[in-house]
Amino acid sequence: MARSYGLYTGNLRKAILQLKFHGREHMAIRLGALLAGPLEALSAADSAVVAPVPLHSSRRRQRGFNQAELLARGLARQPRGEKRGLQLVTGSLRRIRPTLPQVGLSVSARRENVSGVFSVARPEQVRNRPVVLVDDVMTTGATFSACAVALKRAGALQVLALSLARATPQFPDNG
Repeated sequence: MARSYGLYTGNLRKAILQLKFHGREHMAIRLGALLAGPLEALSAADSAVVAPVPLHSSRRRQRGFNQAELLARGLARQPRGEKRGLQLVTGSLRRIRPTLPQVGLSVSARRENVSGVFSVARPEQVRNRPVVLVDDVMTTGATFSACAVALKRAGALQVLALSLARATPQFPDNG
């Protein structure tokens, strides 16, 4: 199951681009707080582990941060997140090899690009628990699906996906 705060258009798109590519990390906590709304639709999210979609270490070094991790922190810090017993876990889900950026790839190429790319370093953190995956933009769901495969193999009860924005066919993900 996947939910998004809004569409990847207008001011939300501008905010995400500022966060990712212009070093506006301070925006992430506020943007992550917006995820509390769509989280309400995920009833199985109580006592869940919140896991950001990881960047490969080379991309993280290049950017200086993982925007999904910052958004996940913003979500977990919300009173509704604390009330639901959300536990932020970073570093357990890992991207084990670099991938091409998903922008501009076809649906099948996106799936292939992220197939087998994720692993769980600390399965005890997700075993027998629901996991809420967090990312900034969902276009086809290929990244979320690849992460979910790794988490389910590690014993996660259920994997739910939250993104700040959902791309539309009219404006897929050109950034």
